[in-house]
Amino acid sequence: MSAVQPIPPNSPMAKKSLSESLQAYLDRRSLIMLFLGFVAGIPILLIFSSLSLWLREAGIDRSVVTMFSWAALGYAFKFIWAPLIDAVPLPILNKLLGRRRSWILVSQIMIIAAICIMASVNPANEGSLVLMAVGAVLLGFSSATQDIVIDAYRIELAPPSLQAVLSAMYVTGYRIGMIVAGAGALYLADYFGSTESFYSYEAWRNTYWIMAAVMGIGVITTLVIHEPIRQQVVVERKTSEYTRLVLVFAISIIGFVLVFANAGLVLPETESVFAGFLIEVVRMVSSLAAALIIGYGLVKANLVEQEFAKTTWIEPIADFFRRYGKKALLLLALIGLYRISDIVAGVISNVFYQDMAFTKVDIANAVKLVGVVMAIAGGFLGGLLAQKMRIMRAMMVGAVLACVTNLLFILLTYHPGSLPYMYLAVILDNLAAGLASAVFIAFLSALTSIRFTAVQYSIFSSLMTLLPKVVGGYSGTIVDSTSYPFFFMFTFLIGIPILALIYYVDKYIVIGDNDDIYGGGSDDSNSGSNKGVELTKANPNLTNTNEPPRASE
Repeated sequence: MSAVQPIPPNSPMAKKSLSESLQAYLDRRSLIMLFLGFVAGIPILLIFSSLSLWLREAGIDRSVVTMFSWAALGYAFKFIWAPLIDAVPLPILNKLLGRRRSWILVSQIMIIAAICIMASVNPANEGSLVLMAVGAVLLGFSSATQDIVIDAYRIELAPPSLQAVLSAMYVTGYRIGMIVAGAGALYLADYFGSTESFYSYEAWRNTYWIMAAVMGIGVITTLVIHEPIRQQVVVERKTSEYTRLVLVFAISIIGFVLVFANAGLVLPETESVFAGFLIEVVRMVSSLAAALIIGYGLVKANLVEQEFAKTTWIEPIADFFRRYGKKALLLLALIGLYRISDIVAGVISNVFYQDMAFTKVDIANAVKLVGVVMAIAGGFLGGLLAQKMRIMRAMMVGAVLACVTNLLFILLTYHPGSLPYMYLAVILDNLAAGLASAVFIAFLSALTSIRFTAVQYSIFSSLMTLLPKVVGGYSGTIVDSTSYPFFFMFTFLIGIPILALIYYVDKYIVIGDNDDIYGGGSDDSNSGSNKGVELTKANPNLTNTNEPPRASE
């Protein structure tokens, strides 16, 4: 019996029947990701929309309310501390639960604590906003940490052939969690007696306590699932070495925050879209450079062993470039640009609907209800698509749909207030976005080395939204300077070059072929077979005993 050899996700593959593809959604690993996705979707809206409404009902100024969105910056910069998640084991819990589950559990406990801190604060009281901000920042940091570990857990849990399905189930759970923390939280606050005309702190306090209790689902899930197999050889180190590594990270982050905060005071303000974008780039690059210089200086000063620091922060990046060479830059370009068309269009969508004479009820019914359902359906469709065809071909389908559906909003500008045209645009746009998201997550998972799952995937996921969100921040300025039809045509056009990128990557780059966890060239068939048996015994999550954790079907 020969060793199992991985098949690249963009190489020819045997097509699965529809029943086989659907059966994958009932796999135990898929159900695990549904529950983990649910608890991952709870915290984000408790920082954004739900918290914003709470603060506004409490009479807090709009300028202060929007500043609380900075508490979610941890999602954008999570790649900075992701190496610590891979490198540092948690005392006691690591032996009891394993590295991934122990970190998930700790992050969930931190999330619950942060929500309880926020629930204990009445923002209407003078001087209480500082504690509320502390709770919000802790919630953002702990939630981003949970995302890092869950992504690593998902990639290590199953082979590339199943990643699209796991991604679809994760996104489904995530969106359900957002519904609970968004619409569910607003419903609870209203039920307990807080309205725009009558503010009740007790109503919001009870709501956030319930959200903290809902996170208990995640704790239970973490305790009952099993630890996946990690192929990275873990070198056990002294506690003092881990402590010094964390200290280097903490000091570097302080430097990053100080430079990022003060750069806004030094850099000029401008109304130009392009100039504003360049200023934000300079601000970000300066902050990262400061953190790198501080970290490098501390390592050179032997605050932490240089080899340990290199393995933690440098090796995951070096591994990616070793595997793909100069073509790694092309892959990074595809990662950074793939979602730009639909993300940029989505930033201004709610304002657009209001300008098209739709009421809040219309928007809630169409976007928050039907739109979410269609996005979930798109995720399932993307998972099926990725099983029926090569991942790059599925990526092409997702990219085409994502940019073409933006043209429907141009049609809507000629029929303002028309619910049929609104529902047509919302249904097809969300279906396309859900499909593109599912296949793209599967693509990112295939790019990620099994040895550096937490670090590399967090870098990819941060890069995925960085440029689109920066450009999207100027969407209102673009509309004010031109018109809605011009803007949505712009979002369509910027999606076209992505198709050429996908074609080139599919033709010239083999995805995942150079991440063979079984040693690739071994001629010892028995050793390969025994390795598969060993991995199966060690990983109770595997439902097919002939399927090692990272070998494609």
